[in-house]
Amino acid sequence: MGRRHSPPPVVGGDRSLGHGPVHETVRARGRRGDRRWAIGCACAVLAMAMAAEADTGELGVLHALATCAVALVVAALLWPAKVTAGEGWLSVRGVLRTRRVRTDALVAVLLVGEIAAGLVLRDVHGGHAEIDPEVVVADPLLWHLLDTGVRRSLERGTLRTGRRVVAGLGRRVDDEAGAILRASGMR
Repeated sequence: MGRRHSPPPVVGGDRSLGHGPVHETVRARGRRGDRRWAIGCACAVLAMAMAAEADTGELGVLHALATCAVALVVAALLWPAKVTAGEGWLSVRGVLRTRRVRTDALVAVLLVGEIAAGLVLRDVHGGHAEIDPEVVVADPLLWHLLDTGVRRSLERGTLRTGRRVVAGLGRRVDDEAGAILRASGMR
């Protein structure tokens, strides 16, 4: 009798996105502050609108309901996307939809916008996703998975646009890690 070999356990994997064994899934961290900010802004809009309507004497049930609806829209617009990545894929779940992209089959990596920049990833299958570059810079595990996927895309020859963007993002991640090490006294 031989020993049975069982596959390694799947940690939060998503088998619908990959063609091989699913390894670890990474969820972007540090977005709690952005959620609090979205809720705070929505509450501020609600409070100011209610105060203005009460001051003018027009605060009624319909106005209160409309004001609450506006506050919910503000919260939905400001709510941060949930970014999840695994070996060869990245998923961005917003309020209304989830976008998935194969990071090991990327065609383009673009940095769009100047003030509020967005990192746009496009794959050969037509998938695309946009994330805040700060999410990647703040999470080394997410960066590692994205960088590994980009390297595979380069090896396969699918990545046509975005080498400079990825290199710049890598420098920012390295600078951030170096700053953390210096602040902790390890460097």
